[in-house]
Amino acid sequence: MSAVAAVPAAPSAAAVAHFAARLSFETDVSDVAADLAAAVPGLVVVDSRSRASWDQGHVPGAVHLPTAEIAARAAGLIPRGALVVTYCWGPGCNGATRAALEFARLGHPVKEMIGGFEYWAREGFPVETASGITHRPADALTAPVAAVACGC
Repeated sequence: MSAVAAVPAAPSAAAVAHFAARLSFETDVSDVAADLAAAVPGLVVVDSRSRASWDQGHVPGAVHLPTAEIAARAAGLIPRGALVVTYCWGPGCNGATRAALEFARLGHPVKEMIGGFEYWAREGFPVETASGITHRPADALTAPVAAVACGC
């Protein structure tokens, strides 16, 4: 018996609803990088990590707003109606989820950047530190090393 088919796939209508809902809550590092490069108006990327983590490296142009400070400081930093994209360290951390929840509670449209800062850096996107902008080579396990995008 198939391990994959042991639990039948959902009916198509349920699958459409599920995957459409996931895309309304999540975005990936490649899409965020493309929108930042295109200077898409109304997009604010928020790094919800600690100051030490931010200083270690962050997405260029991101706003540093730790999760515990969102309720008190978001109104002064995030324009009303802006689409907020939150990120934290990576897939093993739910800090971006907690930050997204705080923004949703404040009435902001919000998405979580899946993969977080880890996949941002691993896919070779620019990283900003106090020393300036750096790039790591793309990790062949996360991104094509000889192409601009994965094509998915």
